[in-house]
Amino acid sequence: MPPKQKKFNFTEAFNELEKITEKFESGNIDLDQGLQEFERGLALASELKKKLQEVENKVRVIKAKFRNLEETEELTDK
Repeated sequence: MPPKQKKFNFTEAFNELEKITEKFESGNIDLDQGLQEFERGLALASELKKKLQEVENKVRVIKAKFRNLEETEELTDK
């Protein structure tokens, strides 16, 4: 059986990306470590973007349901 993947935690991923950014901003990072951190940062950014898109889509669905509910209530109130 393959190992169970850890559930994606947005806050942890964002904090890790911030730490990577701080390392680059400090200028105290060697080339090899920088390359590894850059690659990890891109992977984190990609996952964060994907999660934000999922949330945005869910918000759109919820708003559409709410809008439909309001329209239905308006029709029944008349």
